[in-house]
Amino acid sequence: MNVHTLRVSGMTCGQCATSIEGALAGVAGVVEAKVSYDEATAHVKTKDGVDSAALIDAVKGKGFGADVLERGGLVLTKAVSDRSHTAIVDTFPLSMKPRWRSPGGLHVAIIGSGGAAFAAAIRAAEMGAGVTLIEAVQIGGTCVNIGCVPSKIMIRAAHLAHLQSAHPFNGIKKHPAVLDRSALLAQQQGRVEELRHAKYESILESNPQITLLRGLAYFNKAGDFKVKQPDGKEKRLHADRILIATGASPSIPDTPGLRDTPYWTSTKALVAEQSPEHLIVYGGSVVALELGQAFLRLGSKVTLIARSTLLSKQDPAIGDGLKAVLEGEGMRILTHTAVKQVSYGRKWFRKRLSVDIGGETLVGDRLLVATGRTPNTGRTRMGLEWVGVEMDKRGAIVVDDHMRTTAEHIYAAGDCTTQPAFVYVAAAAGTRAATNMMGGEAALDLSAVPEVVFTDPQVATVGLTAAQANEAGIKVESRTLTLDNVPRALANFDPRGFIKLVAERGSGRILGAQVLAAEGGEIIQTAAVAIHNQMTVQALANQLFPYLTMVEGLKLCAQTFTKDVKQLSCCAG
Repeated sequence: MNVHTLRVSGMTCGQCATSIEGALAGVAGVVEAKVSYDEATAHVKTKDGVDSAALIDAVKGKGFGADVLERGGLVLTKAVSDRSHTAIVDTFPLSMKPRWRSPGGLHVAIIGSGGAAFAAAIRAAEMGAGVTLIEAVQIGGTCVNIGCVPSKIMIRAAHLAHLQSAHPFNGIKKHPAVLDRSALLAQQQGRVEELRHAKYESILESNPQITLLRGLAYFNKAGDFKVKQPDGKEKRLHADRILIATGASPSIPDTPGLRDTPYWTSTKALVAEQSPEHLIVYGGSVVALELGQAFLRLGSKVTLIARSTLLSKQDPAIGDGLKAVLEGEGMRILTHTAVKQVSYGRKWFRKRLSVDIGGETLVGDRLLVATGRTPNTGRTRMGLEWVGVEMDKRGAIVVDDHMRTTAEHIYAAGDCTTQPAFVYVAAAAGTRAATNMMGGEAALDLSAVPEVVFTDPQVATVGLTAAQANEAGIKVESRTLTLDNVPRALANFDPRGFIKLVAERGSGRILGAQVLAAEGGEIIQTAAVAIHNQMTVQALANQLFPYLTMVEGLKLCAQTFTKDVKQLSCCAG
């Protein structure tokens, strides 16, 4: 029997150590595995014949770095007797946690400073690299500054305002909300600044291995990597590895007259000091729906124009159900409608926007354009063509599951790539990209990516729709459970929406879930875990779910594959 001692890099908590222990225990021939987060080491007891390379591969498969720990030129792998079960005596002092240095002291350059960029910078620094983070605008990227954080604050405030006048409970007096938009905005932006400092700026202040360089990074015809700094000077950089994590920006359609008007993007809408009297929203997807409903609940009249249906990439029932809800709240929704022309001028004693949709002209105070996002690649003139980085027709960088581009030593992660544009995907991709830049082999599994649209009710999906499964040649069956069958929804007096499960016919393996429900975002992760672990609807139906909860609806929906849930008692097992 042998005991192998490995040094492990990239762990950030005790849970990482537990995860690695599980991976090592799964290697054939491993008798016992103990991983120390504090000492960044793994002690693995194996049967004879187990190669350290197999253990290293298991650690790297979890997204961490590993190699055999050496001291004084001697590999710390010792043989012990099968009978004695004597543990290895590690002569490396426990107080001396190994200080990692990457092979050759690699220099990693990261273009961008959002979720993907910082996740990569932290992991690369942990693995011993020197990191240069290059940012031209604001530290933190889209999510914390102009996306996820401020929008969810605004949406939550709008939800509370709505409940004051539209809650379902008798005996509690309803009244219109009294709004102070300036105070709401100050609180919102204050929290944005707090999180930007806590999660981004403070990391730069406390980590000496990460250096911030202000400016625009680009490649020239000679393939040189340069940064144009704010003072106009150019700095040539040498980097052993480069990560492109430049994110995306609002896409503006080539609608006649639009660019000559003071239209809003989501960025401007989130910091508007006043709610418009009439907001026209152009778009039918996530940003359009989230902000459209928020402004509606904050007192604006809202007209939404969608070129197709609402959330057209989702199961049609999702868009239809949400459309009914929003129209019930007073939003006017025009589907399968395109904006022909936009103009801006004086109307009824003040300047207003006129939106021609063919056969009708809408007049409003503000126009929010939310027709998608475009990767920040071509618009920043990065010169990726000079170094052989392939992009699709949208300008998104083509990457594989290891975040490798078509150019050697250049990786990419986040919204500027062909991967799903979610900040949690970006962060996971950034971490794995850094591991791979440092010589690891960490893949990003995108087989079960949960998505949430923060309308009310929320839209939450994961996996395949029935139509997508059929297109892939998979025979499926599905069940839809309306929320009037979910006890928690009844107790909340809010039965709007449904839960739908898609399963492979015959095996019952869950392939997808579509949810339209209050707190749908809290429900969907359970479905994602079920899909990731290849659970069947029967296995899900047999799980214990707490009562009264909305997530219990997943169990009830799974039960509908074999039972009539209307004939079951409350919390029936």
